[in-house]
Amino acid sequence: MIANAPPTVSPPLMTPGEVPIVLKRDSSGSRKKGSIDLGPAQPDVARSRSSSTSSLSIPFRESDAEVVTVEGLPHADVELKARQYKTATFAQTLLCLLRTLNIPSWCDGGAPTDTLMIQKVSGSLTNAVFFVSRSGSRTLLLRIYGASSASLISRPRELHTLYILSSRYRIGPRIYGTFGNGRVEEYFDSVPLTAEALRDPKVSRWIGARMAELHCVDVDFIEGTSPDAAAKGGHWEIAATKNFRSWLPAAREVLSLPAVSPRLREELDLDTFEREWERYMLWLDSYEHKNGASPRVFCHNDTQYGNLLRLTSVKEGMSEHRQIIVVDFEYSSANAAAFDMANHFHEWTANYHTTTPHLLTPSLYPTVAQRRNFYQAYLSHYRMNSSSSEMKDVEEFDLHTLDSQVQAWSPASHAFWAVWGIVQAREDLENGEREPEFDYIGYAKCRMDGFRREVQALYEGRR
Repeated sequence: MIANAPPTVSPPLMTPGEVPIVLKRDSSGSRKKGSIDLGPAQPDVARSRSSSTSSLSIPFRESDAEVVTVEGLPHADVELKARQYKTATFAQTLLCLLRTLNIPSWCDGGAPTDTLMIQKVSGSLTNAVFFVSRSGSRTLLLRIYGASSASLISRPRELHTLYILSSRYRIGPRIYGTFGNGRVEEYFDSVPLTAEALRDPKVSRWIGARMAELHCVDVDFIEGTSPDAAAKGGHWEIAATKNFRSWLPAAREVLSLPAVSPRLREELDLDTFEREWERYMLWLDSYEHKNGASPRVFCHNDTQYGNLLRLTSVKEGMSEHRQIIVVDFEYSSANAAAFDMANHFHEWTANYHTTTPHLLTPSLYPTVAQRRNFYQAYLSHYRMNSSSSEMKDVEEFDLHTLDSQVQAWSPASHAFWAVWGIVQAREDLENGEREPEFDYIGYAKCRMDGFRREVQALYEGRR
């Protein structure tokens, strides 16, 4: 994994003049826009090319953090400080960055009277996300990586995956280029789904269809598996087990911090939780040997409503379900298909826009009828798009089998995010945050409780 260290204080690309900054609110009244008049356009910064990437030729970036790039994408050796997005320096650096990356409609300096709009988007827990726009240019999505995300996310892998999905499969946003601690992506004229929208039967079918299409992506190609290895079943480990195992040491480090009380350390007790996980894995292995394994496919692994966008307009002739756009592939990887569905169903129980966004409400878990509605769309589109699937009608047996697999994998989702929550709590604990924006420790406790409740039901045959 690449550690994205916070950028050091560096001289700006150009010395800004007196630039007025006006804060505006959007229609919701909750998100702020920084409206920055940049004044006359500045000359382009000289560029130099190395292989398929380009970089700024002046020493703006002073940190020694390794940079995340991918062959075929332009790269600028610049870092942006998310907390400075309202400043003129940030805006002028950003404009030079976009010209350096040679992004269509942003290559020129723009008219002297142009106003650059930088809107911070809320809801992302591992990135700072902004919409960037100006008159006459296409709107862009600017993503600045979170300082604490490197222990959870492999940025090189994520970028590799996004590039393949967008260039080969036309799934997800196009990546225009990268910079020292982030990337610039395609913007979709859309709105994120809400917690309530997941419960709309039509929308749920659309999500099921989109998930099926994603599960039909060549997972061996994504994972870089050689043809010979693929013929023997691949050599990759699925995300459910790999992430739990790899995140556990980081979670233990967090619980060893001086800020963590002995009571909290005992309450979360990762040694006991690991033993419970290992017992569950043995049960799951036995279940799959007896009843058949859920296919190992390419999964998103985080289809919460904030990562599902709905286009504001639909092109003529476009399939209805394609108005759902899946974004944020940080945790995408090979996994059990049933894990991806179980994880999505748990997101039905979440609402990240309440006073207690870290708590799940199990009573909101989809009913049997709601799950069958999802499965019907999923199986129909999976068989339509998968070269290895037989085209046949979805029968009752298929629905029952899939639901059994989803219930068997359901506790794995809880364990996955329980450990994640502990790792994410590091910064708040180190800074002594008494009222964090998101209660990661409370979230981890909630997920641990869900795991234990569900595995007990499985052991007793109640699911």
